[in-house]
Amino acid sequence: MKEKKVSESRAYTTYRVLPQDTNPAGNLHGGVLLKQLDLIAATCAMRHARKPVVTASIDRMNFLKPAYVGELITLHANVNMVGRTSMEIGVRVEAENLLTGDVRHINSAYLTFVAIGEDGKPSPVPELILETGEDHRRNKEAIERRALRKQERMRESASSKKQDI
Repeated sequence: MKEKKVSESRAYTTYRVLPQDTNPAGNLHGGVLLKQLDLIAATCAMRHARKPVVTASIDRMNFLKPAYVGELITLHANVNMVGRTSMEIGVRVEAENLLTGDVRHINSAYLTFVAIGEDGKPSPVPELILETGEDHRRNKEAIERRALRKQERMRESASSKKQDI
């Protein structure tokens, strides 16, 4: 399987916030944003794997600032790290006021996807070629998050076993 550069899988999309996407205060609903995040992250993961993918987890979803009716949301997705069958995708979300041009970072999230083979089981993905200093930083941080996720799963498993006794 041929390695792939980070730049080969990057994906971005825009989404205009409409009234039906918001609460009575005119702020974008978190669930609407979550759907857009999952879609662009899956696109990025599929570009890397060139296979169907499934969302395995969403590590962190930080709502930093609201987005409002009429604003343009831009979502940037990047493969941060790959395992044997899984990929961590980082997504950065910015909101742009189309009247003033003001752009602000409103959200960040880390999602893990698993590639699925024709047999419906997890399937290997290409190794990742890191191209820039930013790619190396993201990869290092993703490896640290992966280790924390594994520790947390072990704690949860141990806690669950104690409750079964």
